[in-house]
Amino acid sequence: MSLPTVAIIGRPNVGKSTIFNRIAGERISIVEDIPGVTRDRIYATGEWLTRKFNIIDTGGIELSDEPFMTEIRAQAEIAMTEADVIIAVVDGETGITDADEAVANILYRTDKPVILVVNKVDNPERRMEIFDFYSLGLGDPYPVSAVHGIGTGDVLDAIVQNLPNEIEEENENVIKFSLIGRPNVGKSSLINAILGEDRVIASPIAGTTRDAIDTHFVDSEDQEFVMIDTAGMRKSGKIYENTEKYSVMRAMRAIDRSDIVLMVINAEEGIREYDMRIAGFAHEAGKGILIVVNKWDTLEKDNDTMKNFELEIRTKFKFLDYAPIVYVSAKTGQRLNKLPDMIKEIHHAQNLRISSSVLNDVIMDAVAINPTPTDKGKRLKIFYATQVAIKPPTFVVFVNEEELMHFSYLRFLENQIRKAFVFEGTPVHLIARKRK
Repeated sequence: MSLPTVAIIGRPNVGKSTIFNRIAGERISIVEDIPGVTRDRIYATGEWLTRKFNIIDTGGIELSDEPFMTEIRAQAEIAMTEADVIIAVVDGETGITDADEAVANILYRTDKPVILVVNKVDNPERRMEIFDFYSLGLGDPYPVSAVHGIGTGDVLDAIVQNLPNEIEEENENVIKFSLIGRPNVGKSSLINAILGEDRVIASPIAGTTRDAIDTHFVDSEDQEFVMIDTAGMRKSGKIYENTEKYSVMRAMRAIDRSDIVLMVINAEEGIREYDMRIAGFAHEAGKGILIVVNKWDTLEKDNDTMKNFELEIRTKFKFLDYAPIVYVSAKTGQRLNKLPDMIKEIHHAQNLRISSSVLNDVIMDAVAINPTPTDKGKRLKIFYATQVAIKPPTFVVFVNEEELMHFSYLRFLENQIRKAFVFEGTPVHLIARKRK
């Protein structure tokens, strides 16, 4: 089930990133008292009263070569498009500015819930001063001090109250997958080739596809798929086209909705930083991953071309050593017939459950091959292991002391589990827990 989205907007230097970090529960954006300093991650997951939601800090969306007010307007438009709930942040120290009124005027057009947050209200005696902000017409202002955490609980209560109602889980037998990658790697052409018909506009001009398109189809074995085409997933207009972070944000939402992510790479251009970033998001989200190298027909090849390209992929995507690679051509149809079967195999691996007895036989054999480590004379003891979740397969290993379980040994156990069972294309999570 896709998580609802909360977007934080406001003029520079009102504390958007500090509020973002408070809600996300960790410091994941650069925070300095200088306008426009946000350069880091703008997308995270928050949770309050058992409700989870995605949160976007629009201040991190860089809109270069645009006037100041145009940037603010663009960020507000992005929030109105992407979010289920909008947090409008103003500065309680400086009071209402023309920029605040401009943001409010834009938000009047939205039918999304808007929560007005007055930041930097550190002194309780100054809380009476927030009543000036009623003139913005955005409802009751919430006084907070994001730096000290004052009032953020009230804001989180308001967020949860305004989130859309949770819906029932979709049919688990349907495999949902998305094609992720930089503009112009051929995602739309791949979709057309897979379906055998022109469902989306494919063009050599980067960013042609403007909207997400979900396509349902069934293969010859009656397996139902939902294909989520992100294909740049960009809105028209220069201010959207020129921001990579906006594209990353849209890709993140598609990843969130997917079971499996097809990481599409342009064989002509090779691997870029953007590819590694969004592949990292998919890995962290525990999604199944298939690396698809498109436009393979355009390369001049020798006996080592495929081997060298795979070496580059494995070097730059070290964290995706479990992900299979397929070399295709949307133009000629080369190897496209393999994609549905590979997606089904990854889906099977994601949902694979291992009985505790068989799992513990594998763990004990692993310990016999490579005895557990010691630290300061104390040896790690593994009592037993059990699977606790799927999508991705997650195992808890009960030990005498969690601190003795070094990362390298946990990785060794993961490799032994992968050798014993087919988990190709899916992350595998191992968690050490002290036996109580």
